[in-house]
Amino acid sequence: MKCLILAGGFATRLYPLTLNRAKALLEYKGKPIISHIVDKLPQNINIMVNVNKKFEADFHKWQRNLNREVEILVEEALSEEQKLGAVGSLNFWIEKKPIAEDLLVIAGDNYFGFDLAQFVASYDATHTLVAIHDIGDKAKATQFGVVQLDGHKIVGFQEKPIKPKSSLVATACYIFPRRVFPLLHQYCQQGKRDNLGSFIAYLADQDEVHAYTFTEPWVDIGSVEDLV
Repeated sequence: MKCLILAGGFATRLYPLTLNRAKALLEYKGKPIISHIVDKLPQNINIMVNVNKKFEADFHKWQRNLNREVEILVEEALSEEQKLGAVGSLNFWIEKKPIAEDLLVIAGDNYFGFDLAQFVASYDATHTLVAIHDIGDKAKATQFGVVQLDGHKIVGFQEKPIKPKSSLVATACYIFPRRVFPLLHQYCQQGKRDNLGSFIAYLADQDEVHAYTFTEPWVDIGSVEDLV
């Protein structure tokens, strides 16, 4: 298994804070957000980080200060209009590298307290696995991908619904078995390239998708207030 951390966005909602700095490199709890992810990853998993051309130099500087090897994958995007999008980036690197192993995918602006080793250990090597958190408030759930579960299986998925059916939300941490890569390619061929949550909804309609529920802290950093 390999890991791809997605950090290629421009975080326009955080402007001017992210005009000259990638969101994943903003400091949170004493270090860059992305460093919290890298520190949690088991040592036997090779790490790749998808970045854009604008912040390439900053990520290489960050890379040099790590105590483990990380491969930087650079998109030729200098602006929001040129980016591939989260789903597009995932598909692009799977095909370009190419990646032929199961893939752990994590958003670089995603802070979570659960143990990634336990998450990986719960993966059955067959079905897509999604980290799920109960935020305890349906009103807040309108900003996320909301899931319904039958045991550990995802049986319903709503992307930012007006009236959520639960307060269980999908966090940006997934394991994709290599057997679903053709479905990812098929999805991108439809011109849908940005939202990973929408891809999970698409996948759940065609294949069995499993949930890993956790109660530890989780923050989807989307505003300046989230960084405090």
